[in-house]
Amino acid sequence: MDINWSKSSWRNMDRIQMPVYANIDELQRVEQTLSNYPPLVFAGETRSLKRHLSMVAEGRAFLLQGGDCAESFEEFSADLIRDTFKAILQMAVVLTFGAKLPVVKIGRMAGQFAKPRSSDFETVDGIRYPSYRGDIINGIELSLGAREPEPKRMLSAYSQAAASINLLRAFSQGGFANIGKVHSWTLESTKNFEGYSKYSDLASRISESIEFMEAAGITANNTDALNKVDFFTSHEALLLEYEEALCRIDSTSGKPLAGSGHMIWIGDRTRQIDGAHIEFCRGVQNPLGLKCGPTLDSDDLIRIIDKLNPENEAGRLTLIVRFGADQVEKFLPSLIRKVKEEGRKVVWSCDPMHGNTIKSSNGLKTRPFDMVLREVQQFFEISRTEGSYPGGVHVEMTGKDVTECTGGALSVAESDLSYRYHTACDPRLNASQALELAFLIAEEIGQQ
Repeated sequence: MDINWSKSSWRNMDRIQMPVYANIDELQRVEQTLSNYPPLVFAGETRSLKRHLSMVAEGRAFLLQGGDCAESFEEFSADLIRDTFKAILQMAVVLTFGAKLPVVKIGRMAGQFAKPRSSDFETVDGIRYPSYRGDIINGIELSLGAREPEPKRMLSAYSQAAASINLLRAFSQGGFANIGKVHSWTLESTKNFEGYSKYSDLASRISESIEFMEAAGITANNTDALNKVDFFTSHEALLLEYEEALCRIDSTSGKPLAGSGHMIWIGDRTRQIDGAHIEFCRGVQNPLGLKCGPTLDSDDLIRIIDKLNPENEAGRLTLIVRFGADQVEKFLPSLIRKVKEEGRKVVWSCDPMHGNTIKSSNGLKTRPFDMVLREVQQFFEISRTEGSYPGGVHVEMTGKDVTECTGGALSVAESDLSYRYHTACDPRLNASQALELAFLIAEEIGQQ
């Protein structure tokens, strides 16, 4: 462990995108309470995830990371967790078949409560409110009281995350993830697609493969890999008071562990090399993610990589690129070339959501499905051209039947957005759009 690092050393660095709490005494009481709670994840699980991600870094597996933009206290339910988990499993089966590789499954779940914002304030009807920064920090209601950062929200976030992780562990290990059952959901889902025929061939081939294995005596009853899945959680490590309070020393290795989730990532707005977020993350043993946007210089990227992964360990660091469909070609090649030239071991993953947010004619934020797909396609094409492995995708999605992103086979129009627009922050793919994206990515992988 670096003698210059401690779980609180970030407090000496510049803090970006973090709240200022008015009641410091209450904040300290909450931090002390959290520091006595059990960690939400364990060191052995994070080491397992790192091994899985090292396979991705070496081109022997594919990463699927998906889930909510910002988890909500109000919408928390077992059904929502189940439906989102179910949608990720369906995507994973399709991608496994398309890639002919294991798929590492990570949810943006059980911790994705804090959000960076482009502005500290918003003005509505002439009243200036602090921006909503996620339920772990303040409330979404338009009142000055609700928008005041409240430390006790961290305790509610912990309780919800603990319940979510408990349910996800049960789903992933208790038979819910049976591959035959998952594919039957996919077959049922695709019937709703307009133009289903373009997916039917791949779906039928998956069915035939499952039937062949069953005929050969390889079933979910006698093969754990067909009945259980490894499923991991992740979130943006934005609220460092919460992250520090849940940081623990692993008794087996003596190394610090971010006990809030299996994987944590640093956002594009908080990746300052001498900033608080990189300082905290560099000292924990968890696999890390780094969001890479258009303002990231290739030399700065190498400096950040060396700070977060000084031992150049495969599986330690995932670079999640997010440029927008119109800017991928401009920015991605130079980053790939530089990382390749310097011999750094990373996972390359594509976030096709954040750079493709637009405002619709009715004033709602949305993300056109064709732009999301185009960014993924360009990610694969550029990776192939540069001799790099396109290792994964990172999508904001939900298992709910929302209307937040336009397009897709079900043709969500701008006029449809207001029907079921439920997101607290950014628009998400619904379950059908997410599955369609998986089919199209599988086709893309098949062309490699």
